[in-house]
Amino acid sequence: MAETVTTASPTTPYGSKNALISLSDKKNLDLLANGLQKLGYTIVSTGGTASALEKAGISVTKVEELTNFPEMLDGRVKTLHPNVHGGILARRDQRHHMEALEKHSIGTFELVVVNLYPFYAKVSSANGVTFDDGIENIDIGGPTMIRAAAKNHKDVLVVVDSEDYPVLLEFLKGNKDDQQFRRKLAWKAFQHCAAYDSAVSEWLWKQTEGDKFSPSFTVPLTLKSSLRYGENPHQKAAFYTDSSLSEVNGGGIATAIQHHGKEMSYNNYLDADAAWNCVCEFEKPTCVVVKHTNPCGVASRDDLIEAYRLAVKADPVSAFGGIVAFNTEVDESLAKDIREFRSPTDGETRMFYEIVVAPSYSEKGLEILRGKSKTLRILEAKKNSRGKLSLRQVGGGWLAQDSDDLTPEEINFDVKSKKAPEKSELSDAKFAWLCVKHVKSNAIVIAKNNCMLGMGSGQPNRVDSLRIAVRKAGDEVKGAALASDAFFPFAWNDAVEEACQSGIGVIAEPGGSIRDNDAIDCCDKYSVSLVFTGVRHFRH
Repeated sequence: MAETVTTASPTTPYGSKNALISLSDKKNLDLLANGLQKLGYTIVSTGGTASALEKAGISVTKVEELTNFPEMLDGRVKTLHPNVHGGILARRDQRHHMEALEKHSIGTFELVVVNLYPFYAKVSSANGVTFDDGIENIDIGGPTMIRAAAKNHKDVLVVVDSEDYPVLLEFLKGNKDDQQFRRKLAWKAFQHCAAYDSAVSEWLWKQTEGDKFSPSFTVPLTLKSSLRYGENPHQKAAFYTDSSLSEVNGGGIATAIQHHGKEMSYNNYLDADAAWNCVCEFEKPTCVVVKHTNPCGVASRDDLIEAYRLAVKADPVSAFGGIVAFNTEVDESLAKDIREFRSPTDGETRMFYEIVVAPSYSEKGLEILRGKSKTLRILEAKKNSRGKLSLRQVGGGWLAQDSDDLTPEEINFDVKSKKAPEKSELSDAKFAWLCVKHVKSNAIVIAKNNCMLGMGSGQPNRVDSLRIAVRKAGDEVKGAALASDAFFPFAWNDAVEEACQSGIGVIAEPGGSIRDNDAIDCCDKYSVSLVFTGVRHFRH
């Protein structure tokens, strides 16, 4: 290793140990600066940060004293200067680097503390931002200093998060040479810049007239929690929140508040997400019960207690140990019913759930639910906004698509049979259609009077899904509505005819099969109403 050369010039404004601080967010600045001064650091700073330090009575060297050049271009150029970046980037173990600094009277920086213009907050604010204002909030000097220090982290500590100030000061007090500590700070610095750049890129693409799907993009993820395990105990797992601009105030399970219960698991997040996405589809007070991401019970009623009981009744065996979701507040009366309701199968077993999720809880309602079980997870979530990008991973890549946001009001239920559905039958068909879009394909839902009676999911063929749904619906199938997530490839001696023979009153399906006429003829034979939606709802 080359011999270390130090620079020491009493005629320069540098000290023996120098810290460069430039902050937009000045949280805990006094804690940091006082700590550094006690450790003998000379603090060099810029603009507003220097003013804040002076007001706090902390000695500070302004960066222009190092550069011998004033800030210019409305602050766009402050630190982009060799006297700054030379002191950051010089390798202490390289003689020619240190000789160059000495030749030009440049001192070294041992610490760089920088955070960036609040671009993310500006462009995501409720009041919006003009294009020019957005551009002006793109930081240039800050990321340059951060990246320079992070690259040279062996010699220069870099900090971008005020939460790291205490551990930084403790590290400096110990006078240790811990390269792992330095590397972690460097990683955090590069990640900070990467997330910042992804926000700029996302925002700028939206200002263009390009396609919705940009040629490339970055999804900034932030670790929310380490999970006990993944889908199975032998799989390690963690949960990340999406910090994309498109997710700001976007609602969803990721930003839900947990009021009570055990920590969320990998499968808990999947099931809670499925339940919440489904229940938020409904305008009327609704309860949805989910097991293994499939809604096994759905009911809408003005009386939410009645809706809850009907949703459980649809499949009480599956509901046990499931997730219960509501689209309106859980009050004291509903909470008592959730706590005490017995399984419809025997009238004795108290229903057990993994999670209850709702948009809000009354104070008393929350207190009662907390008393049901120490482990019951109680989540408060905001409704997902429409128009989100849906991402799904495959080996070596990702699939991107629009979220499936269509509602019955946006769909034309086109009558194809001779028998037109009654108003109540059409309403049932729309309810079933709204349910079936959340069931794994091949999916069949049978419903009546705003209540799911039975569903068949995940079967390789549509006939088996139909038979499961009919079996679960039982005698209530008579006159009920049936919705299919996709068209029926066959009708005679197949799913359509079996549905008609079971007593179904109306069938809603997308249509689009080369044998659509067979489905129409079959329904006409049994005097069953048939409507085509023109919209498929595959869910894999």
